[in-house]
Amino acid sequence: MPVITFNAFSFLQKKLKEKNLEYSNVTMTLKPGTQAKDLIRQVQLASEDVEVVFINGKVAPFDTIIQNNDRVALVPPGTPGPYRVLLGFKNTKLL
Repeated sequence: MPVITFNAFSFLQKKLKEKNLEYSNVTMTLKPGTQAKDLIRQVQLASEDVEVVFINGKVAPFDTIIQNNDRVALVPPGTPGPYRVLLGFKNTKLL
C-alpha cells in the first residue's frame, strides 16, 4: 500500500477544511494503483477544482499512478500568471 504526503493549496484548503479533511503535510495510505484523479475524488474534490497535480515537485497528468513515498500536491485554477511559468504548468491541459 503506497503511503504518501498530501498537500492542497489556496482555496482547496478551505474546501477541505469545510469537509473536516486535513490538507497540509498529511500522511495518507492509498490503494495500489491509485491515480492522481482517484486521489482528487478521495479527498472529495471535483476534477474542475484542481488545475494541476504535482508529484514529487513536478507537474503530472491526472492519470499518473501514485507510488509509495510520493509527495502529492493539488493546485486550484487561478494561480497568478508569473507563477504558472515558474511552476511549469502554463497552458497545460492535464485532463
